[in-house]
Parts: sequence; C-alpha cells; structure tokens
Amino acid sequence: MNASNTFNAALPTTIPDYLERLRKSLAGADPALVQDALYDAEEYLRSELAENPGKSEAEVIAAVAGSYGAPDEVADIYRDTEVTVQTALRPPPPRPRESLLGRFFGVAAEPRTYAALFYMLLSLATGIFYFTWVVFGISFSAGMSVLIVGIPVLILYFGSVRILSLVEGRIVEVMLGERMPRRPLYSERGKPWLERIKDMFIDPRTWSTQLYFLLMLPLGVAYFVLAVIGLSLSLSLIVAPVALLFGASGYFELDGINLVMQHQPWAWPLVFIAGVLLLFCTLHVARAIGALHGQLAKHMLVKSAQYY
Repeated sequence: MNASNTFNAALPTTIPDYLERLRKSLAGADPALVQDALYDAEEYLRSELAENPGKSEAEVIAAVAGSYGAPDEVADIYRDTEVTVQTALRPPPPRPRESLLGRFFGVAAEPRTYAALFYMLLSLATGIFYFTWVVFGISFSAGMSVLIVGIPVLILYFGSVRILSLVEGRIVEVMLGERMPRRPLYSERGKPWLERIKDMFIDPRTWSTQLYFLLMLPLGVAYFVLAVIGLSLSLSLIVAPVALLFGASGYFELDGINLVMQHQPWAWPLVFIAGVLLLFCTLHVARAIGALHGQLAKHMLVKSAQYY
C-alpha cells in the first residue's frame, strides 16, 4: 500500500507535466524519436481523459500508469523498440572491404546506393511541387490577409506545410536511411486555440520547413542533372565500344572530339574502362549526396529537443 502511494506520488499530475518528464527521460535520443514518443503519449492520455470525463488528469495518469507506464518506463520502451525496429529495417551490412579497389567497386553492392540515386531523380519532381506550394501558399495567404478569412487560410497553409514535412520525412527515411518523424509535430492540445496558433507562428520549424521546400527546387535540379549526366555519359562510354565491337557503324563524339571511331579499335578498351570508372564515381556521388541531404532534412524538418 505504501509502495503504491509512493509510486502514485511520483507520477506527474497533469498531461503537460507527464510529457515534460517523458521529454527529459528521452534526453540524448534522436529528435525524431522524441517527437514520435511525445505525440503518442499525448494522444493516448487525452483519449483516456476523454473516455473518463469524471476523472481529473492526475487520476487518469495514475490509472493508466500500470498499462502505459510512467514517463521513465515509456522512455526506456521507446529506446528499446527503436533499436529493435532499426535493426530489423536496416539492410544487411555489406561485407567489409579492406582494399581501396574493394571499397570503390563495393558501392554497387549496397542497396542504399540505388535508393539515393532514385531520390536524386525524384527530387526534381518533389522540388518543383514543394517550391510551387510554398510560393503559392505564401502569396495567396498574404493576398487574403486584408480580409477576415486571411488568418484561417494562413493557418490551413501552415498545417499543409506540416503534413508535407511528414511526407518528405517518410521519403527521406525510406530512400536515404535517415530516421525521420512518423508522427505529426507534438503540440500541447490542452492549450487554448490562440496559444496553439501563436506557437505555430513562432515555432522555428514552421519557417525552416518552408525554407527547406524552397531549397528543394535548386537542389532537385542539381541532383537530377548530376544523376542524368553521370548515368547517361557513363553508360554511353560503356555501350559504344561494345556496339562497335559487334559491327555497329559510326563514331562516338564528345564536345566535338571523336573518342571512339570505327577504324580506331585501340581506343575502345580505354573508353570502356573510362565509362565503368565514371559509372562507379556516379554511384559514390549518389551515396554522398544521399547522406548529406539526409542530414539537411533532419536539421530543417525535425524539431530539436531544445525547442520543446
């Protein structure tokens, strides 16, 4: 009995206090994990509170502590689950390669390489859409601000930005392997509407997300051009000598210079090797861009713990 009273006394008495304790218990964890844990905890506690209208927040927290857990216990569960999930989802690690040639050519055996390459090609379409949406949303909201419906339009636009942020986060996590949030941005739903709207306006991630979407257009163009040029040029260098070897006529021209002529077979192996090397260099560039862009998306789309 005394142990039970001590346990209940140690529990937070309000949902915001519970969430604050959970956030502190998750200190040092991935910000995306913290966002998911806070959202899930608030969603669960407020649904329990709604189902028990005669109980206070303290009574609801005490009642669900045995099933859902205290903040420290929930934090430990999320840490353990994250390790398990990430281990299950992570592709098998490639066999360690000690030689320089092994590391150079081994990039072709890594699934993440092709996912990053596909992201580079996809980023042109997503970049155009994100850029258009932000420019249209800001301009339309600013134009409507002179009317009384301008504020609701702006709030809806900010809400759409947060939804698109989740969509982009899922794309980044699946293709680039960077852990991103799987739940919407945490906000204290017990606050008055005006305070929640104010928090949305002053939240740095509201603006950094829009900046990210604007940057996606030039980045998407650059990624797409690099991927297309790298793949098309390298594959052309590989295919042209093979085609000539099997009797194709003509020549291969680059910037006005005939690199492979029908009557210059001595150049065919050199061009073929150059194409292979360029292809693997393109794959390495794709891996590097994928890693860097994943960090950029994490920094600009995920709310750091210091802002909670």
